Amino acid sequence: MDTSSGDMYSLTSIAIGSYFTYLLASVVMLAIFSKIYLIITPYDELALIRQGRGAPCISLAGTLIGYSLTLSASAIYNNSLFVFIIWAVFAMVVQLLGYLVMVKIVGNVKEEMQKNNIAVGGLMGLSGLVLGIVNAGCLS
Repeated sequence: MDTSSGDMYSLTSIAIGSYFTYLLASVVMLAIFSKIYLIITPYDELALIRQGRGAPCISLAGTLIGYSLTLSASAIYNNSLFVFIIWAVFAMVVQLLGYLVMVKIVGNVKEEMQKNNIAVGGLMGLSGLVLGIVNAGCLS
């Protein structure tokens, strides 16, 4: 594609600036989400992961992927950074509430993660991923 003609797909300083703005905003939102998520989990996920336990890793990974899909959809469908951040915060709340609901449904999540119950870790991670996919779809 010839971008020298100035068509709408040409890379300009505005487009590059917009890219980095949304990238930075996404990384910041993901960091905030991660911090809150790690605080509300009833166990120290990072310590368990450092000990080689896969269940909390699967749980955390699925949830982070789910939330990042929502951030991606928000960046795609919103051309305002303010609106992007509003939807990112709203999706964060939904994602965190979804986690708390799953903790109630599954029960004994803390103990199961400490025992490295891969099935529980997988279910928790998959529920975070599925909720993120639905969240992302609702932004379109």
